[in-house]
Amino acid sequence: MSESSLLHYFRWAFIVTALGLIGAFALGWSYSGHLSGALSFLFIGLILSVLEISLSFDNAIVNANKLKTMTPVWRQRFLTWGILIAVFGMRIVFPLLIVVIAAGIGPIEAIVLAASEPDEYARIIGEAHLSIAAFGGAFLMMVALSYFIDEGKEVDWIRTLETWLRKAGSVKGAEAAFVLLIMLIFGCVLPEQDEGRYYFAAICGLLTYLAVDMLGHILDKADAADTVAKGGIGAFLYLEVLDASFSFDGVIGAFALTQNLFLIAIGLGIGAMYVRSMTIMLVEKGTLSELRYLEHGAFWSILILSVIMFSQTVWHVNEVITGLLGATFIGLAYWSSVRYRREDSDA
Repeated sequence: MSESSLLHYFRWAFIVTALGLIGAFALGWSYSGHLSGALSFLFIGLILSVLEISLSFDNAIVNANKLKTMTPVWRQRFLTWGILIAVFGMRIVFPLLIVVIAAGIGPIEAIVLAASEPDEYARIIGEAHLSIAAFGGAFLMMVALSYFIDEGKEVDWIRTLETWLRKAGSVKGAEAAFVLLIMLIFGCVLPEQDEGRYYFAAICGLLTYLAVDMLGHILDKADAADTVAKGGIGAFLYLEVLDASFSFDGVIGAFALTQNLFLIAIGLGIGAMYVRSMTIMLVEKGTLSELRYLEHGAFWSILILSVIMFSQTVWHVNEVITGLLGATFIGLAYWSSVRYRREDSDA
């Protein structure tokens, strides 16, 4: 990709990066009052940005695939309003909402707590991790399995597994049954006192996917003359819930690096801007149609992430492992796509 093309797609991401890192440096200086503290905040902000990008690249691929079917108006709304919801809603409001509900305090008190007692704030967030992981695991597993368990799917990457999953599409409700089975397996090894929260959150994740999917089908059948056009608000809601589920892992993982809510918002916000830029680039350049298996790699990455999120209800899984696994599947899918394109052109 040429330098001018790169600047075209990532201009706003670069601007937000510069402003965000300046903000992280200033935040560190205000908390510590010396250069080493400011540089420490700057470094953590940079690491958080990289973490968010590595965990969300598959999100960009799925976003791009969905945006192809959306009307231009709703596509633009997602790329403007949607990114604001993703950055401010999931990276700032969501962690605050967890504290508001868990601690039974008001939003203003939660902000004061985050600023004055970051360790206590992080502890409350950590206690909600079981519910977050169960909800996100169920939702993301439904997203991945709905892609693979589909009789109409024509292209297979990992042929043996994907062929078997595609054939399972003839069984009604196969995806939900598989997710329920995984829920039961992990639920059986949880302590008894955690089972209620776990099952409630996981079932909510499953029902959220089904509700969004049902709403999308209803709206997609709406006449174009109706107030809601095909590929509009249904797809928009789907992508927002999907982004929320992807964000769970990044938000929780961020607290392993810092307890400062404002630094987390800066770092993850920078990463989210790169995800937006990558999404636009994939849509406008038609990259998904040129790279035959890239989408497959993204959905395998999502499936792995969902299993990891279920695993996190029982064990701690390092976020670096999550990011590396996702990047590995996407990298292998990219390599397979390039190889297929070369062989196809030589034939």
